[in-house]
Amino acid sequence: MKAIAIVPGTRALHHVERPEPRIETPHQLKLQVLQVGICGTDREEGSAGRSEAPPGARDLVIGHELLGTVVETGSAITRFRKGDFAVFTVRRGCGTCLPCAMNRSDMCTTGRYRERGIDGLDGYQAEFVVDDEQYAVNIPRVIAPVGVLTEPLSIVEKAIDEAVRLQFARLPAAMATPMWLYDRPCLVAGLGPIGLLAAMVLRLRGARVFGLDIVDAESARPRWLESIGGHYLNARAVPPDRIRQEAGPMMFVFEAAGAPRLAFNLLDALDYNGVYVLTGIPSSEQQLQIPAGELIRGMVLSNQAMIGSVNASRGHFQMAVDDLLNAHYRWPGHIAKLITHRFPVEEVERAVHEHTPDEIKTIIEWRSLPAPRGG
Repeated sequence: MKAIAIVPGTRALHHVERPEPRIETPHQLKLQVLQVGICGTDREEGSAGRSEAPPGARDLVIGHELLGTVVETGSAITRFRKGDFAVFTVRRGCGTCLPCAMNRSDMCTTGRYRERGIDGLDGYQAEFVVDDEQYAVNIPRVIAPVGVLTEPLSIVEKAIDEAVRLQFARLPAAMATPMWLYDRPCLVAGLGPIGLLAAMVLRLRGARVFGLDIVDAESARPRWLESIGGHYLNARAVPPDRIRQEAGPMMFVFEAAGAPRLAFNLLDALDYNGVYVLTGIPSSEQQLQIPAGELIRGMVLSNQAMIGSVNASRGHFQMAVDDLLNAHYRWPGHIAKLITHRFPVEEVERAVHEHTPDEIKTIIEWRSLPAPRGG
């Protein structure tokens, strides 16, 4: 079968032929790949950045944001049938720690996990993929056109869920309502796909959402944000130290920019008892000096919490599916506008190496989505 691979440490993507994977246990299912998203991790890999081939292999099949259709199931599969849309999660456990044994490899304690398309396991830029049912999530047919967004949205779901659970644990009144985010001011920094999906989830939870970026207010990302009821803050006109004056203090900050200086400066916008979650991953070359004493003093005296969040469990993938459904019915047709660029598999190198100003989300299309049943 055809696949797209990279030799780790190089920039050249190449088309390869790989044996078509087969179901080897009763608990596996096989997907025919329809679409694979391109994200910052893929672009980092394509720039000779972090990636690792499977043991004994020279190259790595890339891709971790998947949408496929079920073409075959093992004899023990009960949740899927042929023709269903589905995705696989990304991370696979170390095999030794308790979280991995609980299928929570997103919280692995050893660091010896592997990730499909990134670290030690071939990914999803291929015609077919096979994996265990425990890593599979069903995508309802009605949201199949945006199903490829499930993986990036799962990252958002985990980060927001962690922040809310932390507030439940430490704030005396938080458990008075399961909708802690309702009507609370929340700042999303960085309006790429992750940031906009975070804004979507926060709006679904009833939060007042402010999105911070440096793009023109009339460009696609701010317009998308405002169409779901968010408010755009242009960082060129409203720097971090003025957000509190312009929009008020924020009870929750979701950082998705991957810019260290901005990340620390945004602490100025955080309210008393606020929570701040970091999801952006800057390059290791980005260094800065910070007023550590002032920052620590402010966090301690204001009772603030700052956490990092990465990867997601199968449960977070299911939360992503649920919210894609909710968003589909609340803003019909709007979520699909996040997918701005589509490339055939023959143009994958262009998709990875080119990044135009009007891009929100780019996907590789291996096949067209099947027509609706009965239509």
